[in-house]
Amino acid sequence: MATKVYQCLQKIGEAIIENKDFLTDLDREIGDGDHGVNMARGFTEVLNAVPQEEEDIGVVLKKTGMTLLSKVGGASGPLYGTAYMKAASAVQGKTTLEIQDARTICEAVIGGIKMRGKAEPGEKTMLDAIVPAYDALVKSLEEGKDAAGCLDAMCQAAEKGVEYTKTIKATKGRASYLGERSIGHQDPGATSSLITLQAIRDFAAENA
Repeated sequence: MATKVYQCLQKIGEAIIENKDFLTDLDREIGDGDHGVNMARGFTEVLNAVPQEEEDIGVVLKKTGMTLLSKVGGASGPLYGTAYMKAASAVQGKTTLEIQDARTICEAVIGGIKMRGKAEPGEKTMLDAIVPAYDALVKSLEEGKDAAGCLDAMCQAAEKGVEYTKTIKATKGRASYLGERSIGHQDPGATSSLITLQAIRDFAAENA
């Protein structure tokens, strides 16, 4: 029987694979045109590489990160790989997660992406979805919302973040070569981050 964390990864993987063409089309407009293909391949590898019965969530996330690092090309491999490995460190040894753990995970993920990508919010990257989601989580926790309420708020904030990426110029990665012409296009990395969050929210709702 696959553990809950494996089933959640499966949900994320299925959502990424389902949106492969959409993500690739977005990336074709401002990048190398391979984000969807690379991410879909990466998660196919993850679901084969990660042990389904492993209880330690940290071990599972670390294996996920290492697989994405080695199997996903372009900028997204190192960034997503780092994100999952930082998340792994934040929950090492845990076999269940509470919504409060999401805060620790987000802080670790954001720190890792900033370090690896030398990026800040407002530069048309995945941070433009993840940082607003984190801010929404902190606010929701302070307001005493339950897990479902927190995850909903995170997805709504990430969705607004993705919309925001359409209005700004890219200053990082391949898209930065386009300068002003990158305005009007949404960022593929922010979009795949939103898809990941939505998959986590849906999985949590199905398993509440």
